[in-house]
Amino acid sequence: MDKSSALEYINQMFPTEASLSGVEPLMQKIHGEIRRVDANILSAVRQQSNSGTKAKEDLADATRAVEELSYKIQEIKSKAEQSEAMVQEICRDIKKLDFAKKNITTTITALHRLTMLVSAVEQLQVMASKRQYKEAAAQLEAVNQLCNHFEAYRDVPKIMELREKLNNIKQVLKSHVFSDFSSLGTGKETEETNLLQQLSDSCLVVDALESSVREELVNNFCSRELTSYEQIFEGAELAKLDKTERRYAWIKRRIRTNEEIWKIFPASWHVPYRLCIQFCKKTRKQVESILVNMKEKPEVATLLLALQRTVEFEKELEKKFGGDVPTSDIGDDIEEIGTWENNSQNISKIRKKYEKKFAAGQESGENEKTGNKDLSAPGAGFNFRGIISSCFEPHLTPYIELEEKTLMERLEKVVQEETWDIEDGSQNNVLHSSTQLFSDIKKSLKRCSVLTKNQTLFNLFKVFQRVLKAYATKLFLKLPKGGTGIVAAATGMDGQIKVSDRDERVICYIVNSAEYCHKTSGELAEKVSEIIDPHYAEGVDMSEVQDEFSAVITKSLVTMVLGIETKFDNEMAAMTRVPWGTLDSVGDQSGYVNGINTILSGSIPVLGNLLTPVYFQFFLDKLASSLGPRFYANIFRCKQLSETGAQQMLLDTQAMKTILLEIPSLARQTSTAASYSKFVSREMSRAEALLKVILSPIDSVADTYRALFPEGTPMEFQRILELKGLKKADQQSILDDFNKHGPGLTQPSVSAAMRQPVPTTPAPPLAIANQATAAGFIANSEDVLTRAAALGRGAATTGFKKFIALTEAAKDRKDGPLRRLFNA
Repeated sequence: MDKSSALEYINQMFPTEASLSGVEPLMQKIHGEIRRVDANILSAVRQQSNSGTKAKEDLADATRAVEELSYKIQEIKSKAEQSEAMVQEICRDIKKLDFAKKNITTTITALHRLTMLVSAVEQLQVMASKRQYKEAAAQLEAVNQLCNHFEAYRDVPKIMELREKLNNIKQVLKSHVFSDFSSLGTGKETEETNLLQQLSDSCLVVDALESSVREELVNNFCSRELTSYEQIFEGAELAKLDKTERRYAWIKRRIRTNEEIWKIFPASWHVPYRLCIQFCKKTRKQVESILVNMKEKPEVATLLLALQRTVEFEKELEKKFGGDVPTSDIGDDIEEIGTWENNSQNISKIRKKYEKKFAAGQESGENEKTGNKDLSAPGAGFNFRGIISSCFEPHLTPYIELEEKTLMERLEKVVQEETWDIEDGSQNNVLHSSTQLFSDIKKSLKRCSVLTKNQTLFNLFKVFQRVLKAYATKLFLKLPKGGTGIVAAATGMDGQIKVSDRDERVICYIVNSAEYCHKTSGELAEKVSEIIDPHYAEGVDMSEVQDEFSAVITKSLVTMVLGIETKFDNEMAAMTRVPWGTLDSVGDQSGYVNGINTILSGSIPVLGNLLTPVYFQFFLDKLASSLGPRFYANIFRCKQLSETGAQQMLLDTQAMKTILLEIPSLARQTSTAASYSKFVSREMSRAEALLKVILSPIDSVADTYRALFPEGTPMEFQRILELKGLKKADQQSILDDFNKHGPGLTQPSVSAAMRQPVPTTPAPPLAIANQATAAGFIANSEDVLTRAAALGRGAATTGFKKFIALTEAAKDRKDGPLRRLFNA
């Protein structure tokens, strides 16, 4: 405590003079506390001194205890070494005796086994000379085991002599067995009743000999059995393709006839299995030689019959020797290709199919658990499939040509018989010819997949591609055709197309059928890639065919738009004939608007009912992109517009806009209403803006035009002034002022752009003959050019891109009828 703190403490204790009377008691208290603290310090110092002395004593005691323990350990170690030396001295003689005993025991055992071996070899020699195969087999097993004991003594002269003698006996046994087996199949087995039993016993001897002896015996037997086969079917009479079935009948009859006789062979030898392998190899060689040496192409019926019988024979062998392999799954999958109707019936069939599969799986599992010998795999490492039939592969070109010819003829027939109408109650609105075509393709695929899954199936898939492309061409040519000349040059498509109500339905059926073919061809490619050999799977692709059908869809919808547009020709002409400059008052919407409404009300519900939402939306976008610019350009074709006439036309424009906006509700397809409404509003707003410019006062018409049409041109502005009824002299001052200030932008106007060459719709990859004639102009070429430009622009830009995007989205839909069918 410093000085200031001490003073503060004193002042705190004695704040007043009167409090000084307590100084003496406080001093006594402080002195007592000091004495108590000193006593505690002294006690602690004494205690610490005593503890240090005791710690030193304890450390000294511990050191002495460790030294004593170390001395005792050294003493124990010394005594242990002495004990070990003593034990070794005692046991030295015992080890010598133990080694001697072991050597004597080994010698006695070896001499005993040598005696047994000598005796066994002599007995085996006697048995071999007497052809006592059953006894010799058991004796040979014993001799082999005895020889294994003398493997380490093989360089000893006596052992070498015995081994040489044993080898000679084995050779004698081998020669006897082979000699006896040479009589098998010659008829002696029926004369000598004990021959089969003797041969059965000889098989035991063969098992006791080296495995190479068994292989040689089986191969010799199979070759001898097939000698007569080679002699019979190499002759000129039977060495023909149409005699192929008799080859398989011969081997099956041979196996059936000799089944009892061949039971002499142990089951583990798999003699019938080995015989069939050699038969297949020889047959393949002979059949391949027949196919190569044929001077003329074989008849398809003969070729397919031979191939079919070959495949059936291979399946029989696979079932007999390699287990029962189910083959119906491929046919069931092929049956599902292109199926649209009777979904509930299909679901029940699929359920039954998988119930059968499950039951078969359970049965096979039980067979495995019980060790079913029929499914034991003698041929687990060998596949009979294709062992013979693969040699037909390079020679099946006539079959593919016949299939292509048949499919093309069927295509022509179904197209000729097509009514181009759909029966009442049908849900898919697909032409019968398309479903029938895929039914024929399905049958062709099923026929081929049963016979081969290699190059021939791949070639058949190429045929399918050509047939489907031909069908796409048929659909393309069925579309209504129109005029030629300027429109064809401007758009790359036909011009005015007159379509009836039936034509509209046919076009819808063509769109739906093309969509069906597009989807089903993709599913067909997937199924073929699953069936075909993996080496060819990468080349299985239907993208080109799908592009063909996509082009048909695009062309069909554009044709539909052109057909509807053609129906508007009279109404558009009526619009230009209205005396807009002399109208007295604004009334209800004009007659041409009612006419357009009548046309749309008659066609749109039918189209909306027949077309899918994707393609109906594309149709609406194309219609709006064509009708909007056409209506805009048609205003310029009218004569002078008075203020009342312009107001009436503005009313008609709004009515047209309302009519177009109500189209989705007419078709009961509201899913496309939002995007379509924006599209219509954008297209029709230009016509409204044009009429607002015409209605503006003379002194502000230029400003209004620049505000509403920043891309306008002086030429278009001059035409507006003409519509307002201004004379040339009055127009000049306004034009000078307009040119002085200039337009908002330097881009050409819409009407001018529509008169310029525009990109055309990508031409479909189907060739269509151009029917142009010398009289290539249609009445009123300006109107035709305007419509052609609008259609061409829409098809080449936003409309076509939107259609492609929608098509791709529809392609990936997982809830489509085909996708549900194939995923069932």
